[in-house]
Amino acid sequence: MTSPALPARTALIVGVTGLSGSTLARLLDAQGWTVYGLSRTANTEMDGVRPVATDLLDPAALTRALAEVTPTHVFITSWMRQETEAENIRVNGAMVRNLLDVLAPKRSVQHVALVTGLKHYLGPFDAYAKGDALPVTPLHEALPRLDLPNFYYAQEDEVYVAAERDSFSWSVHRPHTLIGLAVGNAMNLGTTLAVYASLCKATGRPFRWPGSGAQWSGLSDVTDARMLAQQLLWAAETDAAHNQAFNVVNGDVFRWSRLWGQIADWFGVEAIGFDGTVHPLQDELAGGAGVWQTLAADQELREPNLDRLASPWHTDLDLGRPIEVVTDMARSRRLGFSAYQNTEDSFFDLFAQLRQERLIPE
Repeated sequence: MTSPALPARTALIVGVTGLSGSTLARLLDAQGWTVYGLSRTANTEMDGVRPVATDLLDPAALTRALAEVTPTHVFITSWMRQETEAENIRVNGAMVRNLLDVLAPKRSVQHVALVTGLKHYLGPFDAYAKGDALPVTPLHEALPRLDLPNFYYAQEDEVYVAAERDSFSWSVHRPHTLIGLAVGNAMNLGTTLAVYASLCKATGRPFRWPGSGAQWSGLSDVTDARMLAQQLLWAAETDAAHNQAFNVVNGDVFRWSRLWGQIADWFGVEAIGFDGTVHPLQDELAGGAGVWQTLAADQELREPNLDRLASPWHTDLDLGRPIEVVTDMARSRRLGFSAYQNTEDSFFDLFAQLRQERLIPE
């Protein structure tokens, strides 16, 4: 007897060069999907990915670029940071709307997945984890939207409108801080900490905790990019998961007060914990570009540009929050999503990859 053939599945991943998009592309390719990867510049280095280079804010260019692409599944993992939240809403909402409008006449799309994050619950960048209306953790999907402008809400609303118009299913995925390998990613805590620790080792400085006391001593969780990719695939293939929003984290919790010392030991540097004062990484890494460039030359590293690896502004947002943040995953667990990832392994796997890829020194 032969197994029945799987239906043809063609994915269009928006933001394929980013952390979540590139990890998803590898998983879908391994599962036998046809994978198109959309980004602003064509990337031909990813095995199994057919590159599509275009501008999501230019409908005419988008139409031309997608003329021969008929995806069954669309995964939106990209956004563009703007100066204000009003501009974030205008630009990122238009990106989703333009894409789905261009695909609509093809009538090929069966499912659209949108990746957002915990700013859905904690507020946009300019009001992040501030004010008196912060939710009680653990964060769960049934919490109402905050009464604040938020580009995540605008992106969701564009998906909902198009889904109603074009009769496709959707899912929304809200990871916590993503951990994984990507260069040039705008929000990359794991690599930022690896770069910080490497600079501390090179200059003889201690690895000093940069964030708040609440984050230092409270519980936290993170999302391995591989976990997010697994949930995206699961939701696309599981009827019961359609038309719902899901949190996604590793499935364990940790305290930075323990993990900080473990990271310091991995890099061979002295750890200093919370001393009652916040020491932002933006200050700690200020002036580090020249040091990193010299280190990269001496160690023959692939990326001499510190800004392509470290995103201290975003790491400061995460580690400076005034409350502990843990995430409830009961909704997807009840529906059968059972994947789990150990958080310590997430960090140490990443650090090992960074060394193997010659992105940080030995």
